[in-house]
Amino acid sequence: MELTQNLKNELFKKACDMLNFSYTPYSNFKVGAALLCQDGKIFGGCNIENAAYGPSNCAERTAFFKAVSEGHLKFDAIMIVGGPEGKIKDYCPPCGVCRQVMMEFCNPDTFKILLAKSENDIVEYTLKELLPLGFGNADLQK
Repeated sequence: MELTQNLKNELFKKACDMLNFSYTPYSNFKVGAALLCQDGKIFGGCNIENAAYGPSNCAERTAFFKAVSEGHLKFDAIMIVGGPEGKIKDYCPPCGVCRQVMMEFCNPDTFKILLAKSENDIVEYTLKELLPLGFGNADLQK
């Protein structure tokens, strides 16, 4: 699917809306994500913290798990926003665990990761650019 400016704006708005649902009583660093499926459906996700830290979940993985749990397995892009108290001040790249989850479901050469400071300040990477030597299903077949 072509990432037109209108589609990027829609993804940005959805990711920003997800900041409102972020549960971050420990870090106060809110993250929102909007995952674009190849069929055009968009799933939102927010980060959810836990007092034990390990059970916490990032916004990106929340979006992926929601989509997969509803039968969606093909994805084109994800928009990620975040910042202290939900105020977007800088780009918010995905952590290594989220990149690995993306590797499970996405083509690293074509899947787009969009990081935004505002609707007009968006940078775009492929998964391969952010995870150059990613480990995936094909590696298990060798």
